[in-house]
Amino acid sequence: MKKKFLIVASDYYKDITKNLINGALKKFKNSKHKITIVKVPGTFEIPYMISKKLKHFDGFIALGCVIKGETPHFDFICSSTFISILNLSTQSKKPIGNGIITALNMKQAKKRSFIKGNEAVGAVLELIKYE
Repeated sequence: MKKKFLIVASDYYKDITKNLINGALKKFKNSKHKITIVKVPGTFEIPYMISKKLKHFDGFIALGCVIKGETPHFDFICSSTFISILNLSTQSKKPIGNGIITALNMKQAKKRSFIKGNEAVGAVLELIKYE
């Protein structure tokens, strides 16, 4: 059955975002599902956008990248974002694929960016089978 999916992508690191989206879209390529993409300024804004769109889509893909710096900001953003996404998914009973990269540097992020988007879609497509 045809489902509607929303990809919510942080556009903070534009090159990384492009790769994440391309990886996600490749996984959807042979499906007949309807895919919508919305970009948000940063990873922290992803749960907000998903929460606003919960009633309109069957599943979600969260794409973004957080690179560790010299302050604890990385830990706070990752922890709060991941917990928010988990809570949204369990409370709404809708699958949310977590394609947010947490990396120590840009080289790591770039290396993982295409596959992470692809894996996040794969997880959601697997979970949607149980509905």
